[in-house]
Amino acid sequence: MAKTVLVVDDHPPTVRLIQNALEQDGFSVVTAPNGAECVLAVHREQPDLVILDVIMPVMDGFQALRVLRENHRTKRLPVIILTVRKSDEDVLHGWQAGVDMYLTKPFEVTELVAAVKRILHTEDTQ
Repeated sequence: MAKTVLVVDDHPPTVRLIQNALEQDGFSVVTAPNGAECVLAVHREQPDLVILDVIMPVMDGFQALRVLRENHRTKRLPVIILTVRKSDEDVLHGWQAGVDMYLTKPFEVTELVAAVKRILHTEDTQ
């Protein structure tokens, strides 16, 4: 059964790029345009991993991550931050908030897919 990845970003071309790459590797992909929709989608779709932008309307990625980490049902859900925010302070904030990986834009799609596979332990099964 395919693992499900939730891609959360308010930039549709970025979402399509990531979605296409992950689907080509056998993953099921659901999307959300902001942090508030991310929290709802996590509970509705129960993804295996979340790829989360930081700068978004309504609720940013750090706020969404905090909500996920405070809930006992989602506190261990793997999250990859994928953002243009690359200051040392932002990266530290991400790690302290409990991300599994912090990647910055621009990014290599192959690197992102490899990170998803590594975190989900699907290197040999996809």
